[in-house]
Amino acid sequence: MTITPVAHVRSCFGGKFGVPRQPGLCPSAWGELVFHEDFRSPEAIRGIEGFSHLWLVFGFHETVDQGWKPTVRPPRLGGNERVGVFASRSTFRPNGLGLSLVTLEGIEPRSGEGPVLLLGGLDLIDGTPVYDIKPYLPYAESLPAARAGFAGTGIPRLEVHVDAAAENTFLALPERARSLIREALSLDPRPAAGASDPDRIFGALLCGKNVRFQIHDGICRIIGIDAAIPPHT
Repeated sequence: MTITPVAHVRSCFGGKFGVPRQPGLCPSAWGELVFHEDFRSPEAIRGIEGFSHLWLVFGFHETVDQGWKPTVRPPRLGGNERVGVFASRSTFRPNGLGLSLVTLEGIEPRSGEGPVLLLGGLDLIDGTPVYDIKPYLPYAESLPAARAGFAGTGIPRLEVHVDAAAENTFLALPERARSLIREALSLDPRPAAGASDPDRIFGALLCGKNVRFQIHDGICRIIGIDAAIPPHT
């Protein structure tokens, strides 16, 4: 079977670093789903406005060329313990496909782009290809008694503080951007390999900005917010 993307995502996340590891962990996250030319007919989404959430079948386009392995090291286990790739949500999968549950916040008709879906709570980076869209059905898919294996507990959150040097720039951002930055950094996006150095400065491309931060003793300090540096430059 050959599959073709039907759309791509424009996202508040400019790169992989800083993206929440699951959808819904950053409720303030936003994005747009823009259909490709062959799929822009309004008829193709007739009735979608009645659903509050959508499943997106997407591609891990930045890692698919790196292949896959039978076992992976999930961040939830500290990056030290291996589990089977099919017992994880690792990006390194045989077919490079992912599944994400997002909020449908609206539909906006645009000249030259057709109907654009406005999304919330997403965990996808800018440019992510989308292969299919399906409505979420709470009566069939909400299972409160389900077991979640090694990922059964909630993710602990860090306190997020803004240093005085970054405060004016931070406060000048739109309210939703400020909320998104706090939510994303509270999840501690650092790789396990770099988490032991309290002096290391990290940068995440969030809301079109390069947000620089340090983490020490359970507190994330935003130390600077600069113009975003495009990925791969």
